[in-house]
Amino acid sequence: MDAIQQHLLDTYRAARLSEPAPPPPGRHDRSVLRDLYRHWLTHPPTRPSGDPGSPGPSGRPRPSGHSNPSGV
Repeated sequence: MDAIQQHLLDTYRAARLSEPAPPPPGRHDRSVLRDLYRHWLTHPPTRPSGDPGSPGPSGRPRPSGHSNPSGV
């Protein structure tokens, strides 16, 4: 079920229960994205250092190099 079908179903249910219709999908997308962007500007994400020898979150040194899924 996509967003339009869900909206139509919710609108039908609201009409049957004499409730106000829900807002159409995507109506608040622009304001949500704007708020997220403003939050990101004031609180930039933190990134761990890229040094392979520095301790990781567990306190153990990070492995250097890339691991191979085959174990070779």
